[in-house]
Amino acid sequence: MVDMAFDEDDSVVLHDQHSEHDGEVGTITQVMETMFGDATYTVGFEDGQEQGVPEDALEPADSEE
Repeated sequence: MVDMAFDEDDSVVLHDQHSEHDGEVGTITQVMETMFGDATYTVGFEDGQEQGVPEDALEPADSEE
């Protein structure tokens, strides 16, 4: 099993210049393992979600909410 960098319910910041949620803080709603053994994530935002997000497009959000 792959060591997932993020778990469900983690708060993360999305960095994807092609996403309308770029720079926003969201919550991981699902973790999926690809057939190559990598993890992709579904991240929920207040106004939608982004699916199939690679680990390198995410960073932990500051926990100062």
